[in-house]
Amino acid sequence: MQAQGNLATADLTLDAALWRPRHNPWLIAITVTLATFMEVLDTSIANVALPHIAGSLGASSDESTWVLTSYLVSNAIILPISAWLATRLGRKRFYMSCVALFAASSFLCGLAPSLGMLILFRVLQGAGGGGLQPSEQAILADTFAPSQRGMAFAVYGMAVVVAPAIGPTLGGWITDNYSWRWIFYINVPISLISLYLTHRLVEDPPYLHQERARRKSVPVDYIGLGLVALGIAALQIVLDKGQESDWFSSHWITAMLIVAIVLLVAWVIWEWRHEHPIVELKLLKKRNFATAMFFMFVLGAVLYGTTVLIPQYLQLLMGYSAVSAGEALAGGGFLMMLMMPLSGILVSKMDQRVLMAFGFATTATALYYMTTHLSLGMDFRTAAMLRVYQVAGLAFIFVPSNTLSYVDVPPEKNNQISSMISFIRNIGGSIGIALLSTFITRGTQQRQTYLSAHMNDGNPRFRQMIDGLTATLRSQGLSPSDAARQAYGRVAALLQQQAATLAYTDVVAGLALIVAWLIPLCFIMKRPRRDLAAPPMH
Repeated sequence: MQAQGNLATADLTLDAALWRPRHNPWLIAITVTLATFMEVLDTSIANVALPHIAGSLGASSDESTWVLTSYLVSNAIILPISAWLATRLGRKRFYMSCVALFAASSFLCGLAPSLGMLILFRVLQGAGGGGLQPSEQAILADTFAPSQRGMAFAVYGMAVVVAPAIGPTLGGWITDNYSWRWIFYINVPISLISLYLTHRLVEDPPYLHQERARRKSVPVDYIGLGLVALGIAALQIVLDKGQESDWFSSHWITAMLIVAIVLLVAWVIWEWRHEHPIVELKLLKKRNFATAMFFMFVLGAVLYGTTVLIPQYLQLLMGYSAVSAGEALAGGGFLMMLMMPLSGILVSKMDQRVLMAFGFATTATALYYMTTHLSLGMDFRTAAMLRVYQVAGLAFIFVPSNTLSYVDVPPEKNNQISSMISFIRNIGGSIGIALLSTFITRGTQQRQTYLSAHMNDGNPRFRQMIDGLTATLRSQGLSPSDAARQAYGRVAALLQQQAATLAYTDVVAGLALIVAWLIPLCFIMKRPRRDLAAPPMH
């Protein structure tokens, strides 16, 4: 039986190596990137529109954040099971179903008459969008020969990395000039174009048809499906609402975390032992794939965490508007559009592990540089350039790690690889945002306590500052008592701003150390054998 299984696997590998799509692979790449770009954009585009949504639908600020949470929870549930769904239904059919659901639910989000209905439609939108990223990555892996996957994943990378960066800027512009409802309506025409082109251009390879036929006789792992859905939903709610509810001081957050841990541990044990699991965790025995998963987790945490960190600093401490803060990220997005193709070209010409080491080194250096220039006195150009430097190396991490993750993996597992990579990157992003926000809040409190210990009338420098401010305010017509009160108030506000700046600097310095530590780990991965690379496609 084992010999027959090995023979069948060999046949599938041969079929995958010989099969080529009937249409131009680059047309296919652009087609599947369209909808994926819109889906990733939707994870961040609604952020700046929340006050408008709350005001329009008569909801509080806390209630309106469920517009984001509902999408992320639904999206996170679908991501890990999308490979199983794609194999069960057929990848093209599953992808088109996701695009259709995403378009329909986006339209309904724009029409939503109440917050409850909007949250319901966002759940549907997240479910439709959750299958797009891993499906696109798997389609690209099959459409392009190994020697060309670098450029293919560069196209994919521009969607999943650039979209979150421009989302807040685009969302703010649409909301200010039109209505928050248009941030959902714009998905519809692009999704319809993608749906039509997918129907005409995309096709499933022969091995997928064989795998689908084989899977029809396999019973559905309902227990694994239920455990992962409930566990991921609980974890995502904890990550999204934890800081808002002060983490473990909230009984319901603590309860949700315990539920998430118990369910996910039970899921891992169940899936590892199951003969036909929903998510094939045993693929983590592959060295390249396990390492790539770890790198994608860190990349998600750094990319998404800092995407929130910089605008937050500019808005809360420097008084920037949401749109202006979003514009500070735009330069980094444009640089990524240039770096991704360059990384795709270099992947086929040099050792991918060296590229990744360069990417981690560049990112760590940029983060350290940020700690020396982050201040309340920096101008817009400095803030924008900090983001540009920060993302300069990410393309050299993203493309090589995605390419190397498929080494030594049979083609029928491509769906599983892409699904798990997308899932771990998104979870890394959620954890990164949650942890960075918490560290900044707690760090600000600690720094404030330390700084305030030196601010008393017995400190000559403090006394000199108060006297100088008081004199300035008195010269502007204030009474001595009002001038003194305002002087103390201004110094207290300055203390809080400086404490927050130091907390941001501490967090960025920590990220720089973590990223630098990953540089030698790049060489754990194995390079693909040259003789396995297929010849370039026409």
